[in-house]
Amino acid sequence: MTMVAAANYIRWDDPSVEHEAPEEAEIIKKIATQFNQIQAAMFDQHRHCFGGTHAKTHGLVKGELVVKEDLPDHLRQSMFKEGGKSYPVVMRYSSEPGDAGLDDRIPQPRGLGMKVFNVEGSKFRQDIDGKDPKTQDIEFNSASILELANAKTTYDIVALRMKYGAQPHILSQQLDKRPDGAIQQKRNHLPNTHIISQTMWSQSAYRYGDYVVKYRVIPNTEAMKKAGEQFVTEESPTNQLRDWLTDFMKNNDAEYLFQVQLLQNIDEQPVEDSKIDWNEEKYPYETVATLKIPSQDSFSHKRRAFWEDHMRLDPWHGLKSLQPLGSINRTRKVVYQASSVFRRKVNARDEVTLEEISQVPD
Repeated sequence: MTMVAAANYIRWDDPSVEHEAPEEAEIIKKIATQFNQIQAAMFDQHRHCFGGTHAKTHGLVKGELVVKEDLPDHLRQSMFKEGGKSYPVVMRYSSEPGDAGLDDRIPQPRGLGMKVFNVEGSKFRQDIDGKDPKTQDIEFNSASILELANAKTTYDIVALRMKYGAQPHILSQQLDKRPDGAIQQKRNHLPNTHIISQTMWSQSAYRYGDYVVKYRVIPNTEAMKKAGEQFVTEESPTNQLRDWLTDFMKNNDAEYLFQVQLLQNIDEQPVEDSKIDWNEEKYPYETVATLKIPSQDSFSHKRRAFWEDHMRLDPWHGLKSLQPLGSINRTRKVVYQASSVFRRKVNARDEVTLEEISQVPD
């Protein structure tokens, strides 16, 4: 495949990349309130508070992220500059909605949250609270796009979900009335397969040293790919994804290719609208690292409880050279913080700033 010259990649600080809407900051404050209300409703149901999204844990694993050797200059950026460098990682598999009791038989987006350790460089947290835990948070989703698109769309869609969530047929009718109704409905029809077999995307854009990318991780072993032949059915148990993942990781190693898709055409690859897919054939993903996960117990209750009650994953907790970009990420910056504060208060738990992967229980 012929590669586009590095000179054609758009810089992260190009004026065309980001444009904040005048009313965005006020809308984001309202979204934070919405998610706190969702958390409060889930607390009343479960008597434990979770994040506003990705509430249900399917498993947690430890591994390493190994940077590919001999990367070309346009890929040798930020924490991926040094070929062969290895970073410890801990990852959590989850379901996207904010209900920790969600039945796995209901097709929904699945998530993968990753905390990378031993990461050197200038961090956002150093400006916020003076801390440099030498970590980088990265998050993925089994849908390649995020239908919430931007702050305004997020507020409108979350309002509909809150109002009609208990009446799915009415919610569906309301979504169908929107110009983007078909996109809003896609999340309910994603393939409900073994979670270890699923490709995971960043959905939104991020700075990548000099440039801009979206991330993805793709399964890279035959066992992981074969697991994609397993589908959750109406006869499956409600925690089928956890059970499958536990069994797989007990008997297999896992490996993903960590890839980036660079921004080359702002009209066809918008940063401010995350519901638009970047064409993979025209703008291909390129491998920059390998994610290696050895066989292990993927559902340690000590590890699960520590992550859910004390850890926090936030893409703004990381390197300035990997800055989250676009409206949806400016929304996350405020909403994730508000969600964490509410959750710690209700559960009477302290957030733990991790310095080393050994702090995460085995």
